[in-house]
Amino acid sequence: MESIGMDLHQELESAAPNRRRRIYLTLGILVLAAMAIFLWFATGRQAENAKPRFETRKVRQGDLTVTVGATGTLEPTNQVDVGSELSGIIQSVTVDFNDQVRIGQELARLDDTKLKAAVAKSEAALVSARASLREAKATATEARANYERMRHLRRSTDNRVPSDQDLETAKATLDRALAAEDSAQARIAEAIATLNVDRTNLEKSVIYSPINGVVLTRSVDPGQTVAASFQAPVLFTLAEDLALMELHVDVDEADVGLVREGQPAVFTVDAYAERSFPAVIRQVRYGAETTSGVVTYETVLTVSNADLTLRPGMTATAEITVQEVRDALLVPNAALRFVPPAQAATGPSGFMGRLMPGPPRRGGPTDNAGAPAGPKIWRLQDGQPVPVAVTLGQSDGQWTEVRAAELTPGAEVIVGTMEASR
Repeated sequence: MESIGMDLHQELESAAPNRRRRIYLTLGILVLAAMAIFLWFATGRQAENAKPRFETRKVRQGDLTVTVGATGTLEPTNQVDVGSELSGIIQSVTVDFNDQVRIGQELARLDDTKLKAAVAKSEAALVSARASLREAKATATEARANYERMRHLRRSTDNRVPSDQDLETAKATLDRALAAEDSAQARIAEAIATLNVDRTNLEKSVIYSPINGVVLTRSVDPGQTVAASFQAPVLFTLAEDLALMELHVDVDEADVGLVREGQPAVFTVDAYAERSFPAVIRQVRYGAETTSGVVTYETVLTVSNADLTLRPGMTATAEITVQEVRDALLVPNAALRFVPPAQAATGPSGFMGRLMPGPPRRGGPTDNAGAPAGPKIWRLQDGQPVPVAVTLGQSDGQWTEVRAAELTPGAEVIVGTMEASR
């Protein structure tokens, strides 16, 4: 009995370690399973939290107005700078800023004291020249009579009297008298010309308006000295008719191909920011202007200003209507700029992605991201962005005309992403 008991005791002692190992192994398996389940759910939740949310807008059917923007300044249709050809002191100024003037109206007057004296001197010189002419004519008449008398005498004396020398002397005297007469005649013409110049200068001492219009600027006051040595100084600037003005804008070289004469436009000025003024393109000039490396072309627009609200020199911002598209399929420009995140475009990634890979992509030519090559927009399909190839048309900066068989009015297209939920 004792031997049997000892054997049983030994068997129990040898079985205990095996039992403990099985228990430990079972516990280890349970821990590993729990960890796998935890990682499974944690990875799935993380992927779900990281999944982007997309902002969408609807495709619409409608009209599209394509415009070109440009800035410039308002100018009168005809602006004239009035100056003085003469130097002198301003004696009087008869107009002021904003005054309405008529053709031939006196604007200012120079001191004409010296000019009147010059006219008087020229008139006296003309009188003297005419007196010299009369004297020269009398001398010529006397010399001609003496020469004819000597010739008659020579014929009657059969060429004996007077002598050849005396006859030649009489002929020379007559020629000198005739030359003096011509010289006196020339001095009269010169005196008349000088008198005309002096009278013209006297007339120009009064400055008249060359047009019907309004005085924009006045640069002189009575008593001021005007110096016209090298060029005529500008005394007044006149605008012919402010009821009809011009808007000169600079159109960028990228847009000038769309701009044509006769196209309508609207513009605003800072003085009346909430009001739009109509205009029509009258001229697109060929000459280019380059400023800081930017090439522009001056374009002239006709502007009606019947109420005289607008003023020369105002800065204007114009929108020129270059094309109107009717009943087009339109998408927001943000949809054309949208590029999906890599994980949204390629499907789930990481642990879940390896366990549940998405189906392979099919279709035509693709870019590096697997989307169709060329212009595209993206729409949602089963929560994932799907590219749609489109053909682009005109754009107004906010909406763009597109053509795509897969798009219909009201379809939702992706324009951006929102912050992922947490």
